[in-house]
Amino acid sequence: MDILNATPPAPRDMLVWQHAAANLRAGIPVALLCVLASEGSSPGRQGFKMSVTANSLAGSIGGGIMEHKFVEVARALLRDATSTPVLRQQIHRKDAPADRSGMICSGEQWVLVQPLRVTDLPVIVAIKQLLREHSSGQLQLSASEGLRLQQDQNAAAPRYAWQPGTDWAYSERLGFRDHATIVGAGHVALALSRVLASLEFELTVLDDRPGLNTHLLNPFAHHKRTVSYEALPQEIPTGPHQYIILMTFGYRSDLVALRALLRHPVRYLGVMGSAAKIAELLVTLRAEGVSEELLGRVHAPIGLPINSRTPEEIAISIAAELIRERNA
Repeated sequence: MDILNATPPAPRDMLVWQHAAANLRAGIPVALLCVLASEGSSPGRQGFKMSVTANSLAGSIGGGIMEHKFVEVARALLRDATSTPVLRQQIHRKDAPADRSGMICSGEQWVLVQPLRVTDLPVIVAIKQLLREHSSGQLQLSASEGLRLQQDQNAAAPRYAWQPGTDWAYSERLGFRDHATIVGAGHVALALSRVLASLEFELTVLDDRPGLNTHLLNPFAHHKRTVSYEALPQEIPTGPHQYIILMTFGYRSDLVALRALLRHPVRYLGVMGSAAKIAELLVTLRAEGVSEELLGRVHAPIGLPINSRTPEEIAISIAAELIRERNA
């Protein structure tokens, strides 16, 4: 990725909606493919999407023979202007009595092929705007009402909801599910921002040093602020999809930041540093009366042990640990 021309990443689905909107505006028929439910080992997870025309496509519902088959189903539907949505269960086992996908990975999923109309364009444009602004909203697909968007949904609501049956219905909170906050905007933070830009995190980078070059020139962060580390609890939201990575300028600022965040309820709180520095941090906090229960929340030193040395290698080791935590 060219850092000089990079921009904060949009949610993965943005390309799908952009492709759909551009083709509908050009009078080209489009179909939306969406995985409405998945379980077990499946090539595409719940929420994976594609937009398909007779000659182009964007996104993915998992790849392989299953995706190829559904692209062909979509293109067949598009040749008939009166076509209606197709919803199919796919079972990825060769001994399944019906609905076999041709794959043997053992999972199951429901895949929707939804022809899109010019009348859907206002909804698609609204979805694009919501994703661009990182606003809250809920995509809704149903047998009775087709494609809809409901805005200003409760952020604590489930990410996905699926109701099978004749009157099937699916909903999904749009935008980034997970939010990573990097505290400390040095060279490793810049390298980590570059990696997280491809991993579906909304990214905030905080530092207490005004005018820091690696902070100002970070093109991957959605949000960048200069803050006091004592005020970090007011700067970082709480919740089960919040990940905090501390990598400040040195031991003293790490200690200030960690003190401030020890009781902050988030999914992940980690500190970068050598084993010796981390040991000293923990000794200091124990001497201050911090309980082992609170200290047990802290991931330190962060990063999978891959003998990383450069900022880029360290960033990959940290990103791998975040992936492991997110997918646990």
